[in-house]
Amino acid sequence: MSALPDWVDPIYEAAEMRAADAWAIEEQGVPEADLMERAGLGLARVTAAVAEAGPVRIVVGKGNNGGDGRVAARLLEEDGYEVEVLDGTQPFERDRLEGSGVVVDALLGTGFEGAPREPVASAIWAINEQDAPVVACDVPSGVNASTGEIEAEAVRAAATATFHGSKVGLHVNPGKEHAGRVEVVEIGIPRGAPAVSAAGLIGEAVLDLYPRRSRSGSKFESGVVVVVGGSMGLTGAPTMAARSAARAGAGYVQVAVPGPVQPAVDLRLLEQMSRGLPDDDGFHTPAGVPEVEEMAERAGAVVLGPGLGRDEGAEEFARGVALAVEVPLLVDADGLNAHAGRLELFREREAITVLTPHEAELGRLLEVSTEEVAAHRLAHVREAAELSGAVVLLKGDDTIVARPGGPVAISPGGTPALATAGTGDVLSGLIGALLAKRLDAFEAAALGTLAHVLAARAAAERLRPDHVMAGDVIDALPDGLTRR
Repeated sequence: MSALPDWVDPIYEAAEMRAADAWAIEEQGVPEADLMERAGLGLARVTAAVAEAGPVRIVVGKGNNGGDGRVAARLLEEDGYEVEVLDGTQPFERDRLEGSGVVVDALLGTGFEGAPREPVASAIWAINEQDAPVVACDVPSGVNASTGEIEAEAVRAAATATFHGSKVGLHVNPGKEHAGRVEVVEIGIPRGAPAVSAAGLIGEAVLDLYPRRSRSGSKFESGVVVVVGGSMGLTGAPTMAARSAARAGAGYVQVAVPGPVQPAVDLRLLEQMSRGLPDDDGFHTPAGVPEVEEMAERAGAVVLGPGLGRDEGAEEFARGVALAVEVPLLVDADGLNAHAGRLELFREREAITVLTPHEAELGRLLEVSTEEVAAHRLAHVREAAELSGAVVLLKGDDTIVARPGGPVAISPGGTPALATAGTGDVLSGLIGALLAKRLDAFEAAALGTLAHVLAARAAAERLRPDHVMAGDVIDALPDGLTRR
């Protein structure tokens, strides 16, 4: 696997964390007890910050996680807290946690995989059933630290104190939803520990890759994007993608839609050009492929799929376009559905390809259920990248960008403002513009992901998250593309 780019913040898989621990202890001579003392100190600090009135109850398991919890118990007692340590490896009753001011989950560590067994499973259930805030030690028990997968019940924490570096499973759903606020605790592992190679959070340094317009440039040098999609009743999606591409800095944007749809698109667009293609009852047909191929000859990127519809002829058209155009291609929405069960077709392309599915679309591409994708997001996005030979971006609050044989870049997320219709089309146009500016596919997808989030946050600051529409995110893209 290739190295992580310098614009991501590394996050650890379980094996990578074990390697860092072992290196510190065995090669650098750091006493294991010192690492545990610092971990317990950090856990105690995070616990004190969320504690309400009532005793601190720390539910411990075996191994280092339980040891960290016991250290935290000692330190909290020294600070005057009423503390009770409960053994989660013995039969556990819910009423043991009643009246707690805070509960600390120190049951299972980063090496845990699978489904918790009894009596730990009952302890997890009891933790979730009580009302006090919960702090997880390193990773919520029941969450796979390397993948975020959950096979049975897992602790739902208000905060997680994680040690040395954050863990992949704290940032990928469903594990992310169980982690709460994640706080990294430095435990004294020296600099120079074995490097992370599998995953990282997209950091604002990626915004430095954005190509700015030059004073001597032209609209064509700023990037030409062709948006291909639309159908009768679905004119908003290609319009949003086109407006987004222009706002993201593309110098020239064209929209290819079925002929009868063109007047509606023209009413929505001022700066972008439209072209009507052969249609069948307002849907694209394979007869339009040569015209798109001609339009793409001057383009830096093609965005295929927004508003395309599920008509059989339109799907054949989409497959034809994907194979015919010889420039970078982003495929979204019904352009993806046209390739359900046919991911390998993208391997026939020579130019770079970016696919941007949500869970249901990725399920169709891989011929598995949406629920299966949701439960194993990381595994399935990596599988899709390998099968297609493309960069695959799986949408969500934890948007994951994967390239074949390489690491993954994960969105920090953090805004509900994107949970509204049309924001996926905004992301497609944004990444399309970045591809047209000649960014690498992985860089364009990651940069677009973060800029999309930051733009939504900026829009939410002005309008509040519940009132943001896709057009507001487009208007805020200059904020999203500017590093603070």
